[in-house]
Amino acid sequence: MSAAYRVGNGPSGLAARFEPRAAWRRAYDAVRSETARRAAPLTAEDQAVQSMLDASPIKWHRAHTTWFFERFLLLPHAAAYEHFDPRFGYLFNSYYVAAGPRHARPRRGLITRPSVAEVGDYRAHVDAGVHKLISDARPERREVWLTLEIGLNHEQQHQELMLTDILHAFAQNPTAPTYDAGWRAPEARDNAGGFLTLAQGIHTVGHDREGFAFDNERPAHRVLVGPVRIARGLVRNREWLEFIRDGGYRKPSLWLSDGWASVEAEQWTAPGYWQECDGRWLTMTLGGLKPIDPDAPVCHISYYEADAFARWAGKHLPTEFEWEVAARSGELSDADGVVWQWTRSAYAPYPGFQAEAGALGEYNGKFMVNQMVLRGGSMATPAGHSRVSYRNFFYPSARWQFTGARLADYDG
Repeated sequence: MSAAYRVGNGPSGLAARFEPRAAWRRAYDAVRSETARRAAPLTAEDQAVQSMLDASPIKWHRAHTTWFFERFLLLPHAAAYEHFDPRFGYLFNSYYVAAGPRHARPRRGLITRPSVAEVGDYRAHVDAGVHKLISDARPERREVWLTLEIGLNHEQQHQELMLTDILHAFAQNPTAPTYDAGWRAPEARDNAGGFLTLAQGIHTVGHDREGFAFDNERPAHRVLVGPVRIARGLVRNREWLEFIRDGGYRKPSLWLSDGWASVEAEQWTAPGYWQECDGRWLTMTLGGLKPIDPDAPVCHISYYEADAFARWAGKHLPTEFEWEVAARSGELSDADGVVWQWTRSAYAPYPGFQAEAGALGEYNGKFMVNQMVLRGGSMATPAGHSRVSYRNFFYPSARWQFTGARLADYDG
């Protein structure tokens, strides 16, 4: 499920210094092709469905990422570029208020037209425009290359959402459709090794190296971390089954107040997509309905569930800075590529945070409230997109993403 071209690592630091145009074209074409590859197994009907308010139709993802390049790259910087369809700006803007009015998010599934084929034509039209801009733009036009790089990373984020959103849609179908019959979850590494001890000390966190980073990863700054122990491995399904058998979903003393309200309102008894059938636990995956693998890391849990499990285990979740310092040591198993890992840190700006200029400043900063930080990367994250300073964020009740947990302990 991973892109073959690692945008984050090559061409490295593209926005900071001009690279050969061929490298830009390869990066652009690789990312755009990965979006097409992820959409390829889906029918037109699959691509039109919106299964909940937090999800979007696959067709919308394909069109929105194209609109991003058109609105922020081509229209400001390519004088000869002509709109494919001026109405698309209203249909496929997401939350960029400065970019103009937009269709309401909960109603994206009602956009039956343009068709899947027309969205494909739109993508081809914008691709041609971007290729021409890459050929024509002068090396010193830093804003062009910066916006192009943001656009590539933005599309990679939507590639992950395409898989999480279609999985949620398929999970609502009683026939349990298969996205990819050959899909297999990545094998987690050996969980042996216990905990990594971090002595108390001052560490630099945040993005402080060459290469791309979103504005919410900057500026790098110093923090006090430790003493703390971080689990080298992820929480596994067999541990979660023990939590379930011990009545974890029935003990309000384990839960935050809002978490317990979610348990009662949503009637949670297990992680998302789990279902018990004839005494066996099954889970909905991109490869269809599968038996739970006891040795696999638990997936599709909310922050509330991760926090309750940690309390049940006599541990807690790490802060995002504890996680980052531990991950930089290289001693954490499955730091990325399996599941995003909830931290106990609220999503907030770093000291000295500055959003990108203009409408792109709406990308991260205005969401810095009421959400929790996740670190790492998941099996749906395109290769090269994640990095140790990457900050993902979701509301604490969200569990349709590939989210799991890693424990921490202050007891020493």
